[in-house]
Amino acid sequence: MNRRWVSALLMMMLFVTVPGQVFGTGPDSTAEKGGKTQKQQGQAPVYQNVSVHDPSIVKDGDTYYVFGSHIEAARSKDLQSWSRFTNGYTTPGNVLYGDLAQNLAGSFAWAGQNDSDSKGGFSVWAPDVFWNPEYVNADGTKGAYMLYYCTSSTYIRSAIGFAVSPKIEGPYQYVDTLVYSGFTEGDAKDKDSVINKKWTNTNIPKLIDAGQLSGASGAWFNADGSFANGTYPNAIDPNLYYDKNGQLWMSYGSWSGGIFVLPVDPKTGKVKYPGKDGKTADGRLVDRYFGTKVAGGYGKSGEGPYVVFDKATGYYYLYMTYGWLGADGGYNMRVFRAKNPDGPYVDAQGLNAVLPGDTDNAPYGNKLMGNYLFARDVGDPGTGIGVGYVSPGHNSVLLDDATGKRFLVFHTRFPQMGEAHEVRVHQMYMNADGWPVVAPYRYAGETLSKVDRQDLIGEYKFINHGKGTTADIQSSVYIRLNKDNTISGDLTGTWKKTGHNEAELVIAGSVYKGVFASGWDPVSERYVMTFTASSREGVAVWGSRLENKTDQALVQDVYNDLSLGDTAKVVSDLTLPAEGARHTAISWKSSDEAVVSASGEVHRPAGGAPVQAVLTATITKGGASLTKSFTVTVLPYQDAKLSAYYGLDGSFADSQGRFAAGTVTGDRIDKSGGSITFAEGRQGQAAKFDGASGIRLPDGLISSNAYSVALWIKPEELTTYTTAFFGAKDGDHWVSLVPRGAVANNTMVWSGSTSWYDGATGLTIPAGEWSHLAFSVENGTLTVYVNGVQKFKGANFPDWFTGTKASFSLGVNWWDPPFKGLIDELRVYDGALTPAQAADLAKNPS
Repeated sequence: MNRRWVSALLMMMLFVTVPGQVFGTGPDSTAEKGGKTQKQQGQAPVYQNVSVHDPSIVKDGDTYYVFGSHIEAARSKDLQSWSRFTNGYTTPGNVLYGDLAQNLAGSFAWAGQNDSDSKGGFSVWAPDVFWNPEYVNADGTKGAYMLYYCTSSTYIRSAIGFAVSPKIEGPYQYVDTLVYSGFTEGDAKDKDSVINKKWTNTNIPKLIDAGQLSGASGAWFNADGSFANGTYPNAIDPNLYYDKNGQLWMSYGSWSGGIFVLPVDPKTGKVKYPGKDGKTADGRLVDRYFGTKVAGGYGKSGEGPYVVFDKATGYYYLYMTYGWLGADGGYNMRVFRAKNPDGPYVDAQGLNAVLPGDTDNAPYGNKLMGNYLFARDVGDPGTGIGVGYVSPGHNSVLLDDATGKRFLVFHTRFPQMGEAHEVRVHQMYMNADGWPVVAPYRYAGETLSKVDRQDLIGEYKFINHGKGTTADIQSSVYIRLNKDNTISGDLTGTWKKTGHNEAELVIAGSVYKGVFASGWDPVSERYVMTFTASSREGVAVWGSRLENKTDQALVQDVYNDLSLGDTAKVVSDLTLPAEGARHTAISWKSSDEAVVSASGEVHRPAGGAPVQAVLTATITKGGASLTKSFTVTVLPYQDAKLSAYYGLDGSFADSQGRFAAGTVTGDRIDKSGGSITFAEGRQGQAAKFDGASGIRLPDGLISSNAYSVALWIKPEELTTYTTAFFGAKDGDHWVSLVPRGAVANNTMVWSGSTSWYDGATGLTIPAGEWSHLAFSVENGTLTVYVNGVQKFKGANFPDWFTGTKASFSLGVNWWDPPFKGLIDELRVYDGALTPAQAADLAKNPS
């Protein structure tokens, strides 16, 4: 399954978590802090989460709104509990657009409806909504809510349009399409499209006739007549903003040629095209149609521009997101600033947001936030792995005049949760140099106030966000802010508090400036002291203060929390933690290394009775020490029992007679048509797949959490994500045996997508040759064999099939290119194959 396509699917869906009370210290309670007690700030927050991708924030009266991609939107009174009021792409009767196809037909004529990448549906993305008191409506009245949106069919063929409404929750009526991209010099069409991309099919000819453009520009096209997207923008992600003089502007763009801005006539809502080409005083491109370039270029990542003018600093701030939006894409938020609405925008190093050439963009821009995890170690309060984000981005910003607070609003994915995403709101503060820094924890109603220096002294979990665009998660380390203003622990340096709450840290020669502020830690469920700061290099760092603990108390906490799970029926290696909270050491000894080693390696008997050993942990910190023992019972191997056998020798029948025969599908698991023939196989005949067909197997073929699948396969070609064997509870819970997968092109067992699991084998089977693939699942333990040799073994594999009537297939799923080649001798088992069984299947095809 293509992860990026999964991302797109999930963006179309709304994930709403169960509203819950986050329990913790209340307004009259106290918590140990700095050796004394201190009254905490506010009550425990109540959150209700929604999924709105690319959220754009707007406040209307006392209500906050976020509008996002795929026609999703939600409202809140406190920026903490959100409720959805839209119905996605439903049409007719769309909450925001009424009859969607009819209303936005002017934009869909170019992109976004049943066309190319939007084949079979719509692609309406990244809107921006605001109240415009100057807009002149069709009936002559003034004032309207303006909704600027984009439609898209490919990575460059897109359009930006706008619609208006007297009510913020709509419905909105289409007015015009303003900017087109991806057009060509001559007649041309994209794959799966009937739209002629020639530039004369945009609004450009009308603008030329009206005297608004001097003519078409030859620079828009490459030598072959295609759109010059390395220089010019992809017309998506519109953002409207006012300058300090009240002039309205629109920023827009994604990857391609970068981010551009155009002035907007507030009375008509239409952009003011420059009309002729030029250069800014600092040498940036001004295009007659697309406007002034303010960031990016050369096809580098960078999207979701959002510009705000901050009266307190006198700067315009340009926020944008680097990376790819998927969980594996390293999405991360950046900020630049300028004295003028159209730039030049620079970062804290003075680097221009417009790239100087085809270069890595990671060094450019102050990085606000990337992938991170305040890790919960053994012995820490709470449960789970901690709190953190994956691919946070496409943000908007609210400067709330009523409260004087600044808010960063964005969507994010989460560690170990796949492509599920939700809206998050964090408060922002300005540091001493006039750069925004982001609160480490989501907004809980906190207010920046004066802090006591004594309350700052102590241990912290520390995050350094770095400058890279990477899928790696930055995990917390430990530091201590000491009374003598030194920093010790995993990092060393100095710190100081200035003013009421300003923070300054010096670490490894870099100076970080920010603030100390209270925040709600959802893991420990209490308000804690935090700091957030940024360096001149544009690196953000965060700290979250820990309770004062003695070594004896920490050892006891680790002892109480240390667990190996269910050790009564062990079938796979155990993970033995070597360290607990605050570097508390954990060492292990085994009473019988032949059963389970001190490193957790499990040795299962080939047969007979279960065997036992005792693992003993010694927990040490300073002079404090405790031991804790675990009795481990290891189960012997038992042969898996064949439940279904599809020999594919001229038919799709199950020779065991337990299940119905397979049926031919089209290029998706649920499509009719297709053609499967037979050819010489590994044993007799094999099913021949043509790259456009598959075999639908009976529903419920597997219905437990102990099963095995084995088959012979001879790919004619290897395409990424293409499945050999596929099983799914639904589109979000699936297992796929993939000859060429997402991890370094490895042959692998892959599962998703509410959480990803990569069972990568470390190799890729060859095309044009027979290979035997098998995998077993035994109550959460996944084992993958290639040609009878174990190549992967891991724990915590998801159980998607128990108690379900799941769907199964060969060669196809719901998303990816179908398999092309031969498949033979499909066997499905109850229980896990023993290593001997797996080896025998690879040696003896019959």
